[in-house]
Amino acid sequence: MWLQFGERHALDTRYRAGDPAPDRVDIEASVQRVDAAGRELVLRLLVTPRGGLAEAGGISPAETLTLQTAASTRGDLTFPAHSRISTVDVPVTLAGSITDYPFDAYDAALEFGAVQGGEAVPVRMTLSNNDALFATSVEASEEDGVAVFGLGLERSTSVLIFAVFMMAAMWALAVAVLIGAWFLLSRKKGLTWPALGWMAATLFALAAFRNTAPGAPPIGSLLDYIKFLWAETVIAFCVITVVVMGMRAEARLPESPTPA
Repeated sequence: MWLQFGERHALDTRYRAGDPAPDRVDIEASVQRVDAAGRELVLRLLVTPRGGLAEAGGISPAETLTLQTAASTRGDLTFPAHSRISTVDVPVTLAGSITDYPFDAYDAALEFGAVQGGEAVPVRMTLSNNDALFATSVEASEEDGVAVFGLGLERSTSVLIFAVFMMAAMWALAVAVLIGAWFLLSRKKGLTWPALGWMAATLFALAAFRNTAPGAPPIGSLLDYIKFLWAETVIAFCVITVVVMGMRAEARLPESPTPA
């Protein structure tokens, strides 16, 4: 509950940067979704002109308004004069690699300036995070009327705990199968079908369990090299060894006499 409260508080945190002048452009930005595999996030923007820059109480700009963004945001945004401004989703490029899952981290640079009527106008921006799978660290600043945010993203505590639990559980299951195989071989058991069924079921169950990892990391991530591939190899080796040695043990058993 303490962890849940901390993560809930982090999602409610707002970061602000910019000039609070009466005549300004307010930008409310929220991280809606992080696509770690595609190395981009979706940033939802609500732009509201204030003071002399707006008409109808901030619903529309008095003149054509252009938001100038950083290169990672993939293009500037233009809002025609006297037209209602609605929310817009903007893709932002991330720097980082998902193959480090669950310890992967990403960075993005956000810069927003505004031009209206051919002149630069002050900007005040608020940034928040709505993706519960990621925790954010933000450095906010203002440079010549431009709101600047250095955004860092990493897996949330709950995701990290669950991923570490998955690693421990897979290793524990692999060791359990290894102990079971050692018991069958040391006692020179034959083909013990219930034990073989359990081992084979564990082999395939681990693949399904691995696919429940939050964020759907691709095969080849750090998660696989630490535990999944090793666990699958150990279990497959145990199943094959028990079958081969069990066949030999069965072949050495005397045939039961045929009833007359």
